[in-house]
Amino acid sequence: MIARLSPLIVEDAVTRALKEDFGDAGDITTAATIPAHATAKAVIAARKPGVIAGVDAAFTAFRLTEGAITVTIENDDGARVQKGDVILSIEGPARGVLSAERVALNFMGHLSGIATATAALVDAVKGTGVKIACTRKTAPGLRAFQKHAVKCGGGHNHRFGLYDAVMIKDNHIAASGGIAKALAAARADVGHMVKIQIEVDGLGQLEEALANGADVVLLDNMAPSDLKRAVEINKNSYGGRAVLEASGNVTIDTVRAIAETGVDVISSGWITHSAPNLDLGLDFIS
Repeated sequence: MIARLSPLIVEDAVTRALKEDFGDAGDITTAATIPAHATAKAVIAARKPGVIAGVDAAFTAFRLTEGAITVTIENDDGARVQKGDVILSIEGPARGVLSAERVALNFMGHLSGIATATAALVDAVKGTGVKIACTRKTAPGLRAFQKHAVKCGGGHNHRFGLYDAVMIKDNHIAASGGIAKALAAARADVGHMVKIQIEVDGLGQLEEALANGADVVLLDNMAPSDLKRAVEINKNSYGGRAVLEASGNVTIDTVRAIAETGVDVISSGWITHSAPNLDLGLDFIS
Protein backbone atom coordinates (compact mmCIF):
# COMPACT_ATOMS: atom_id res chain seq x y z
CA MET A 1 0.00 0.00 0.00
CA ILE A 2 1.46 3.35 -1.06
CA ALA A 3 1.04 6.04 1.60
CA ARG A 4 -1.07 8.95 0.42
CA LEU A 5 0.18 12.52 0.47
CA SER A 6 -1.17 14.75 3.22
CA PRO A 7 -4.48 16.35 2.17
CA LEU A 8 -3.02 19.68 3.32
CA ILE A 9 -0.22 19.43 0.74
CA VAL A 10 -2.57 18.29 -2.01
CA GLU A 11 -5.22 20.91 -1.41
CA ASP A 12 -2.70 23.74 -1.22
CA ALA A 13 -1.05 22.84 -4.54
CA VAL A 14 -4.32 22.19 -6.35
CA THR A 15 -5.83 25.42 -5.04
CA ARG A 16 -2.88 27.38 -6.42
CA ALA A 17 -3.21 25.62 -9.78
CA LEU A 18 -6.94 26.37 -9.99
CA LYS A 19 -6.39 30.02 -9.06
CA GLU A 20 -3.80 30.27 -11.82
CA ASP A 21 -6.27 28.85 -14.33
CA PHE A 22 -9.41 30.70 -13.21
CA GLY A 23 -7.76 34.09 -12.76
CA ASP A 24 -10.12 36.93 -11.89
CA ALA A 25 -12.89 36.09 -14.36
CA GLY A 26 -13.29 32.31 -14.11
CA ASP A 27 -13.91 29.91 -16.99
CA ILE A 28 -15.50 32.30 -19.48
CA THR A 29 -15.74 29.67 -22.23
CA THR A 30 -17.70 27.19 -20.15
CA ALA A 31 -19.87 29.89 -18.57
CA ALA A 32 -20.82 31.16 -22.03
CA THR A 33 -21.56 27.81 -23.67
CA ILE A 34 -22.84 25.43 -20.98
CA PRO A 35 -26.17 25.96 -19.17
CA ALA A 36 -25.86 26.19 -15.41
CA HIS A 37 -28.25 23.27 -14.90
CA ALA A 38 -26.44 20.86 -17.30
CA THR A 39 -25.00 17.67 -15.87
CA ALA A 40 -22.47 15.27 -17.32
CA LYS A 41 -20.85 11.90 -16.94
CA ALA A 42 -17.20 11.53 -17.92
CA VAL A 43 -14.18 9.31 -17.50
CA ILE A 44 -10.47 9.91 -17.35
CA ALA A 45 -8.83 7.05 -19.22
CA ALA A 46 -5.36 6.05 -20.31
CA ARG A 47 -4.47 6.60 -23.94
CA LYS A 48 -1.19 4.73 -23.51
CA PRO A 49 -0.03 2.00 -21.10
CA GLY A 50 1.57 3.26 -17.92
CA VAL A 51 1.57 3.52 -14.14
CA ILE A 52 -0.85 5.87 -12.42
CA ALA A 53 0.00 8.62 -9.93
CA GLY A 54 -1.72 11.85 -8.94
CA VAL A 55 -5.22 10.52 -8.35
CA ASP A 56 -5.68 12.55 -5.16
CA ALA A 57 -4.72 15.77 -6.94
CA ALA A 58 -7.21 15.13 -9.73
CA PHE A 59 -9.91 14.18 -7.26
CA THR A 60 -9.26 17.40 -5.33
CA ALA A 61 -9.40 19.54 -8.47
CA PHE A 62 -12.95 18.39 -9.16
CA ARG A 63 -14.01 18.69 -5.51
CA LEU A 64 -12.70 22.22 -5.08
CA THR A 65 -14.17 23.40 -8.38
CA GLU A 66 -17.66 22.02 -7.77
CA GLY A 67 -18.63 20.25 -4.56
CA ALA A 68 -21.54 18.46 -6.23
CA ILE A 69 -19.23 16.45 -8.51
CA THR A 70 -18.78 12.82 -7.53
CA VAL A 71 -15.56 11.04 -8.46
CA THR A 72 -15.06 7.27 -8.34
CA ILE A 73 -11.53 5.90 -8.39
CA GLU A 74 -11.33 2.95 -10.79
CA ASN A 75 -7.52 2.63 -10.79
CA ASP A 76 -5.62 4.16 -7.88
CA ASP A 77 -2.04 5.38 -7.56
CA GLY A 78 0.42 2.63 -8.39
CA ALA A 79 -1.93 0.79 -10.74
CA ARG A 80 -0.52 -0.43 -14.04
CA VAL A 81 -2.98 0.38 -16.80
CA GLN A 82 -3.37 -0.37 -20.47
CA LYS A 83 -4.68 1.86 -23.25
CA GLY A 84 -8.38 2.48 -22.65
CA ASP A 85 -8.43 1.62 -18.95
CA VAL A 86 -10.56 4.01 -16.89
CA ILE A 87 -8.86 5.72 -13.97
CA LEU A 88 -11.61 8.02 -12.71
CA SER A 89 -15.36 8.08 -13.31
CA ILE A 90 -16.85 11.55 -12.87
CA GLU A 91 -20.45 12.73 -12.59
CA GLY A 92 -22.02 16.08 -11.76
CA PRO A 93 -22.49 19.64 -12.98
CA ALA A 94 -21.02 19.88 -16.48
CA ARG A 95 -19.53 23.31 -15.88
CA GLY A 96 -17.48 22.07 -12.95
CA VAL A 97 -16.25 19.00 -14.81
CA LEU A 98 -15.07 21.09 -17.75
CA SER A 99 -13.46 23.79 -15.61
CA ALA A 100 -11.46 21.31 -13.50
CA GLU A 101 -10.46 19.09 -16.41
CA ARG A 102 -7.09 20.64 -17.34
CA VAL A 103 -5.76 21.01 -13.80
CA ALA A 104 -6.74 17.42 -13.01
CA LEU A 105 -5.09 16.10 -16.18
CA ASN A 106 -1.98 18.24 -15.71
CA PHE A 107 -1.32 16.72 -12.30
CA MET A 108 -2.19 13.15 -13.27
CA GLY A 109 -0.42 13.15 -16.64
CA HIS A 110 2.81 14.58 -15.25
CA LEU A 111 2.91 12.40 -12.14
CA SER A 112 1.87 9.25 -14.01
CA GLY A 113 4.70 9.94 -16.46
CA ILE A 114 7.16 9.93 -13.56
CA ALA A 115 5.65 6.74 -12.14
CA THR A 116 5.84 5.09 -15.57
CA ALA A 117 9.48 6.09 -16.12
CA THR A 118 10.40 4.86 -12.65
CA ALA A 119 8.65 1.55 -13.21
CA ALA A 120 10.62 1.01 -16.42
CA LEU A 121 13.90 1.27 -14.50
CA VAL A 122 12.58 -0.86 -11.64
CA ASP A 123 11.52 -3.56 -14.11
CA ALA A 124 14.91 -3.43 -15.82
CA VAL A 125 16.80 -4.25 -12.59
CA LYS A 126 14.35 -6.85 -11.30
CA GLY A 127 16.10 -9.68 -9.47
CA THR A 128 19.26 -7.73 -8.64
CA GLY A 129 18.06 -6.37 -5.30
CA VAL A 130 19.07 -2.82 -6.19
CA LYS A 131 16.79 0.11 -5.38
CA ILE A 132 15.93 2.83 -7.89
CA ALA A 133 15.84 6.25 -6.24
CA CYS A 134 15.03 9.80 -7.26
CA THR A 135 17.01 12.97 -6.46
CA ARG A 136 16.35 16.63 -5.61
CA LYS A 137 16.08 17.46 -9.31
CA THR A 138 12.40 18.25 -9.04
CA ALA A 139 10.11 21.05 -10.23
CA PRO A 140 9.84 23.86 -7.65
CA GLY A 141 6.71 23.41 -5.56
CA LEU A 142 6.06 19.85 -6.74
CA ARG A 143 8.75 17.86 -4.92
CA ALA A 144 6.38 16.00 -2.59
CA PHE A 145 4.16 15.06 -5.55
CA GLN A 146 7.05 13.96 -7.77
CA LYS A 147 8.66 11.89 -5.04
CA HIS A 148 5.28 10.30 -4.33
CA ALA A 149 5.03 9.42 -8.02
CA VAL A 150 8.44 7.71 -7.85
CA LYS A 151 7.10 5.49 -5.07
CA CYS A 152 4.00 4.75 -7.17
CA GLY A 153 6.37 3.41 -9.83
CA GLY A 154 8.11 1.10 -7.35
CA GLY A 155 11.06 3.41 -6.70
CA HIS A 156 12.45 4.90 -3.51
CA ASN A 157 12.96 8.42 -2.28
CA HIS A 158 16.34 10.05 -1.73
CA ARG A 159 16.53 12.92 0.76
CA PHE A 160 13.66 15.39 0.46
CA GLY A 161 15.74 18.52 0.88
CA LEU A 162 18.78 20.13 2.41
CA TYR A 163 17.37 19.46 5.87
CA ASP A 164 16.91 15.70 6.26
CA ALA A 165 20.33 14.23 5.37
CA VAL A 166 23.90 15.40 4.85
CA MET A 167 25.14 15.06 1.28
CA ILE A 168 28.70 16.25 0.80
CA LYS A 169 29.33 16.95 -2.88
CA ASP A 170 32.50 17.82 -4.81
CA ASN A 171 32.21 21.54 -4.14
CA HIS A 172 31.73 20.93 -0.41
CA ILE A 173 34.89 18.81 -0.44
CA ALA A 174 36.86 21.50 -2.25
CA ALA A 175 35.64 24.32 0.00
CA SER A 176 36.11 22.45 3.28
CA GLY A 177 39.63 21.19 2.65
CA GLY A 178 39.12 17.59 1.63
CA ILE A 179 37.12 14.42 2.26
CA ALA A 180 38.43 13.71 5.77
CA LYS A 181 37.84 17.27 6.98
CA ALA A 182 34.38 17.45 5.47
CA LEU A 183 33.27 14.16 7.02
CA ALA A 184 34.72 15.01 10.43
CA ALA A 185 33.03 18.41 10.45
CA ALA A 186 29.69 16.95 9.44
CA ARG A 187 29.87 14.19 12.03
CA ALA A 188 30.69 16.69 14.78
CA ASP A 189 27.84 19.01 13.82
CA VAL A 190 24.75 16.93 13.04
CA GLY A 191 22.64 14.78 15.29
CA HIS A 192 23.05 11.03 15.63
CA MET A 193 19.88 10.40 13.62
CA VAL A 194 21.18 12.12 10.50
CA LYS A 195 22.86 10.04 7.80
CA ILE A 196 26.01 11.37 6.15
CA GLN A 197 26.58 10.80 2.45
CA ILE A 198 29.55 11.89 0.38
CA GLU A 199 30.09 11.98 -3.38
CA VAL A 200 33.23 10.49 -4.91
CA ASP A 201 34.36 10.03 -8.49
CA GLY A 202 37.18 7.50 -8.10
CA LEU A 203 38.31 4.51 -6.08
CA GLY A 204 40.95 6.52 -4.21
CA GLN A 205 38.31 8.93 -2.93
CA LEU A 206 36.09 5.96 -2.06
CA GLU A 207 38.79 4.47 0.15
CA GLU A 208 39.21 7.78 1.97
CA ALA A 209 35.48 8.20 2.42
CA LEU A 210 35.05 4.71 3.83
CA ALA A 211 38.07 5.08 6.12
CA ASN A 212 36.55 8.26 7.54
CA GLY A 213 33.16 6.77 8.33
CA ALA A 214 30.79 7.81 5.56
CA ASP A 215 27.37 6.18 5.96
CA VAL A 216 26.54 6.39 2.26
CA VAL A 217 28.88 6.91 -0.69
CA LEU A 218 27.64 8.28 -3.99
CA LEU A 219 29.71 6.82 -6.83
CA ASP A 220 29.42 9.50 -9.47
CA ASN A 221 29.70 8.62 -13.16
CA MET A 222 31.91 5.60 -12.55
CA ALA A 223 32.30 2.81 -15.10
CA PRO A 224 30.71 -0.57 -14.26
CA SER A 225 34.16 -2.09 -13.73
CA ASP A 226 34.97 0.57 -11.13
CA LEU A 227 31.57 0.20 -9.51
CA LYS A 228 32.15 -3.52 -9.14
CA ARG A 229 35.55 -2.87 -7.58
CA ALA A 230 33.99 -0.31 -5.22
CA VAL A 231 31.54 -2.95 -4.01
CA GLU A 232 34.42 -5.35 -3.39
CA ILE A 233 36.39 -2.74 -1.42
CA ASN A 234 33.39 -1.89 0.74
CA LYS A 235 32.66 -5.56 1.42
CA ASN A 236 36.16 -6.90 1.91
CA SER A 237 37.79 -4.02 3.78
CA TYR A 238 34.84 -2.47 5.60
CA GLY A 239 32.38 -5.34 6.07
CA GLY A 240 29.91 -3.81 3.64
CA ARG A 241 29.18 -1.13 6.23
CA ALA A 242 28.44 1.72 3.83
CA VAL A 243 25.53 1.97 1.43
CA LEU A 244 26.83 2.44 -2.11
CA GLU A 245 24.80 4.54 -4.51
CA ALA A 246 25.57 4.78 -8.23
CA SER A 247 24.57 7.84 -10.21
CA GLY A 248 25.26 9.31 -13.63
CA ASN A 249 24.52 8.00 -17.13
CA VAL A 250 21.53 6.04 -15.86
CA THR A 251 19.24 5.09 -18.74
CA ILE A 252 16.98 2.18 -19.57
CA ASP A 253 19.87 0.79 -21.63
CA THR A 254 22.57 1.10 -18.93
CA VAL A 255 20.70 0.54 -15.67
CA ARG A 256 20.86 -3.28 -15.71
CA ALA A 257 24.64 -3.34 -16.12
CA ILE A 258 24.98 -0.81 -13.28
CA ALA A 259 22.74 -2.90 -11.03
CA GLU A 260 24.69 -6.07 -11.72
CA THR A 261 27.83 -4.51 -10.22
CA GLY A 262 26.31 -5.05 -6.79
CA VAL A 263 25.65 -1.46 -5.72
CA ASP A 264 22.79 -0.92 -3.28
CA VAL A 265 21.03 2.03 -4.89
CA ILE A 266 20.89 3.62 -8.34
CA SER A 267 19.70 7.23 -8.38
CA SER A 268 18.31 9.04 -11.39
CA GLY A 269 17.40 12.70 -11.81
CA TRP A 270 15.81 11.94 -15.19
CA ILE A 271 12.78 10.20 -13.71
CA THR A 272 11.62 13.46 -12.12
CA HIS A 273 13.01 16.23 -14.30
CA SER A 274 12.57 14.74 -17.78
CA ALA A 275 10.07 11.89 -17.71
CA PRO A 276 7.51 12.32 -20.51
CA ASN A 277 3.88 13.03 -19.65
CA LEU A 278 1.61 9.96 -19.69
CA ASP A 279 -1.17 10.56 -22.21
CA LEU A 280 -4.48 10.60 -20.34
CA GLY A 281 -7.75 12.07 -21.53
CA LEU A 282 -11.15 13.11 -20.19
CA ASP A 283 -14.15 12.17 -22.34
CA PHE A 284 -17.83 12.75 -21.78
CA ILE A 285 -19.97 9.60 -21.97
CA SER A 286 -23.68 9.18 -22.57
